[in-house]
Amino acid sequence: MAWIPLLFFLLHCTGSFSQPVLTQSPSASASLGASAKLTCTLSSQHSTYYIEWYQQQPDKAPKYVMQLKSDGSYTKEDGIPDRFSGSSSGADRYLSISNIQPEDEADYICGVSEKIGEQF
Repeated sequence: MAWIPLLFFLLHCTGSFSQPVLTQSPSASASLGASAKLTCTLSSQHSTYYIEWYQQQPDKAPKYVMQLKSDGSYTKEDGIPDRFSGSSSGADRYLSISNIQPEDEADYICGVSEKIGEQF
């Protein structure tokens, strides 16, 4: 029965380091030249984590857009137009696109960044 303490320890550890959960806003649509704001919400206990936004156009691999921090600052990938910006409020992370162009039609996906920000 020596495995019981080890099992308990492993269960305790996995519970202590829970993984963040992201909830993304449902699909949105906007006219050419208009603006859109997409939302990605982190689980409340992970509200300081950084996220990354990706753009996936039909039949193409996802393209990195930006990393967005909990303070609302962001770092965009080279070549991403100034029409793309990011902001944060609490556990919400926003991707805003202004003056929408035909090439902006895509799926936008959020994910937890490797640089996870403050944890304490």
